[in-house]
Amino acid sequence: MPNPFNQESIPRLPERRDNTEHFFTYLMLTTRNSHPVIQWQNHAHLKRNFELYQERNQELLHLCSQPNQCKNLAEFWREIAINNSSDSEEWEPQNRKILALEHLASYFETECYHAARTVWSKSSDWPWDEYLCCARDFIYNFDNLFRLLRSYNLSLQTSLNTYIQQTLIKVIKSEAGVGKFSRWRLLANKSDIELQEALQRGGYQEPYISQFIFARKYFKKVYRFNKVNNPAIRKTGKKWPDPDSEDFQAAAECYNAEKYLPSAPHEVSAGSNISGEQMQAWMKICIAALQNYPKSINPQFSIEALQEQGREGLLDESQLENANIAEAENSGTAARELLNRTNSAFRKQLESLKPVQHKILLLYYGAGFNQTDVAKQLQVGQSGISRRLDTIKIKLLKTMVEMSQPHEWVANYVGGWLQRNYRAPLHSDLIQVALVQAIKKLESQEQEVLRLRYSEGLAAEKIACHLSIDLSEVNDIISQAQQKLQANLIKLLNSWVKEYVEKWLEKFYQAQILAACGTPNLPVGGEDISQTIDSIVQECLQTLMNCKKGE
Repeated sequence: MPNPFNQESIPRLPERRDNTEHFFTYLMLTTRNSHPVIQWQNHAHLKRNFELYQERNQELLHLCSQPNQCKNLAEFWREIAINNSSDSEEWEPQNRKILALEHLASYFETECYHAARTVWSKSSDWPWDEYLCCARDFIYNFDNLFRLLRSYNLSLQTSLNTYIQQTLIKVIKSEAGVGKFSRWRLLANKSDIELQEALQRGGYQEPYISQFIFARKYFKKVYRFNKVNNPAIRKTGKKWPDPDSEDFQAAAECYNAEKYLPSAPHEVSAGSNISGEQMQAWMKICIAALQNYPKSINPQFSIEALQEQGREGLLDESQLENANIAEAENSGTAARELLNRTNSAFRKQLESLKPVQHKILLLYYGAGFNQTDVAKQLQVGQSGISRRLDTIKIKLLKTMVEMSQPHEWVANYVGGWLQRNYRAPLHSDLIQVALVQAIKKLESQEQEVLRLRYSEGLAAEKIACHLSIDLSEVNDIISQAQQKLQANLIKLLNSWVKEYVEKWLEKFYQAQILAACGTPNLPVGGEDISQTIDSIVQECLQTLMNCKKGE
């Protein structure tokens, strides 16, 4: 690992390949052959925005072809960012001023580098990359950047680039002088969302992201108590001191003690205990990720920017759980084929129903009547309506079970999942989410044996030795745990099948009302309600017959 205080450790800043790249790339520190290097990375949304203006804005297109284009382009974006009087065009994004600030922050990455290098050449009290992070932290705070852009006077002989660089040098010296800036403060103050985003951008995947975030939770508690908020160690307003080995060890012990809590992510409980040295290494990885990714440096534009720009984010499990049939129809070829087979099978079951049964389904699922109102409308007992509904749903449930045949594939699925995805389950897959929840319900010994077997990769013989139990008992525990997972999954699948049948019936009979009446609402207040229902039922039966002929 190169010494950060060595002048040779400051990597050369590479040229950006194209002048337009100054406005949609950011620098990333990495290593090559054990030496630090800088690479330029694209902000995809900024590149798209720049290209949009090239296509639609003649001024920008003209500037791109002129000499000294970078400075002219910077002034173009500055005008958009600070000018409140100009009206936006219809094609321009609603958040065009924020995007303009982002373009300029990317442009001033070079000034951050040169400012940090200048300060470090005269004062090497800090590692040079910490000076760099201090400058970027300032420039990616868009309140700071906006004030700088507003205060710059075009009549000055100093260029905008020089003005920004000189300001950043003052900022770094000020922060260094009072000792406020610290990479450990950066680590402690960022949200979990920002850290997760930075780690993903840094190329890290599960289970490591969940483990890093969980580890930081306990490091922050220990570090703040032992160092930051300890008046014997640090006075208010002074720089946050570096943690020591005792802090990392205490944080690791907290991590190990609470990794089996129900609230702990599965990726954490499925992993091994960690040491103080590992805790320290993980925290350094988190710091590097936060320093490298400017979005995470700026606390104002992490979550909001993702939402405004429509960029990809984590899948929301609640959205997946509430996914309806229409969403499933867009989920791929395999899903569409399954839906087509299901629709065909369900329609065949409906073909065999009598008109009065269709009336019950139409009123209950299509019009949203409760069973009592359906009974009144058809002049029968409420218990009779309940029985008929159950009879129809049982037919569809049996059809669905015959198609899915869970008892034939669940055992193989659970076994394969334990082998392949136990350490890092896909949280966008509802079945894998269900298995993770089922694991948390297992006995503690069952969870530990599964962890040793499928996360640590230990053979049954080594597990038996490690836990001081017989080999046969280990095998029994694994088998018993798998059977519990299978039973839990089948139970959940059954509940999903029931929910699917309900939603399918709602969708089908609501569509019949819409097709017949031109509105999804059945005109229940009219005197001819019975005739309307009879008419819809006849059209429904005709639709089913036409579908059958079409097959």
